[in-house]
Amino acid sequence: MTKKSGVFDVDFDGLLPIETKKKNKKKDIESRTIDNALEIVIRQMIASGYRKRTTDDYRRIVSNFEKAQGIKYLSEITMETIYNWLDKMNVANQTKLTRLKSLKSFLSKCFNNGWYETKFWASINVKVDKKIKQGTKPSDIDLLLSLLDLKTFVGLRDATAILTMYKTGIRINTLGQLEEKHIDFNEGVLKLDGDVLKNHKYLKLPLDNQLLHLYKVLIQQNNKVRNYYHEDNSFIFISYKGKSLNTKSTNNAISKQLTKYSKKYGLKNINAHAIRRAYAKNLLKKGANLALISKALGHSNLEVTTQYLDLDVDEVAENLRNYL
Repeated sequence: MTKKSGVFDVDFDGLLPIETKKKNKKKDIESRTIDNALEIVIRQMIASGYRKRTTDDYRRIVSNFEKAQGIKYLSEITMETIYNWLDKMNVANQTKLTRLKSLKSFLSKCFNNGWYETKFWASINVKVDKKIKQGTKPSDIDLLLSLLDLKTFVGLRDATAILTMYKTGIRINTLGQLEEKHIDFNEGVLKLDGDVLKNHKYLKLPLDNQLLHLYKVLIQQNNKVRNYYHEDNSFIFISYKGKSLNTKSTNNAISKQLTKYSKKYGLKNINAHAIRRAYAKNLLKKGANLALISKALGHSNLEVTTQYLDLDVDEVAENLRNYL
């Protein structure tokens, strides 16, 4: 078969440059209002799985900044307006820092959307003298557990909750959302899906025989309570009337019980966050490395984990002595 000359030959000198319309970022931020940018950013956050409490904080803080400075457009957000906003706040530096972080995070999302050319806000900071937050002493946890009456529903529930936080390090709001489906009795682990964790990532945490036994007893008691009050749920920690414990709140019934026990028995540092720190410290003392502790706590980075493990001067001296 003879190839027909010229039919498949292409006179080609290369692609012509494709003309693209360059976006004028300066013009964009001059015409884009802060309210418009905020609504877009919040929709993006919701689509990415951010919790409502987080988006509500963004809306409140950015709107407060906008109103306090009397500005309307993105172009009006400058280092000067940010510093002026901070200077006018009659609050502690730690509160200023928290609000600043939210504003900077919002601005970074604006940068990612192409509305700013530089992150001019990156160098703005608030100096805070960080106090070392102590973890609960193991001896105080032992004492509290010895004072609880495990033959009562509330005593059994609270003791199981305290041990769950101390032996797994989960947050108080995750504790309130635990269901029977999260406990694998055969494997001896908590299987936590992203819906109940702050970082939305799946996590498995080991359980010892003591906790597994307590869960079995508590679940049996829960069923009796729910049946009596005609409640239908599968939560591990419920109220004495069989209802959920305001599942996603950090100030649920368990948290309130810890405050009550702290006052009643004169125990210092008995709260959910301190117990979580005690869990981290306990892992460190047993030889766990920082990366493993960070993963167990569900932290987004190691910097947060190191704050959990801050040692006071006596602990530093004691630990350094081991290297002499």
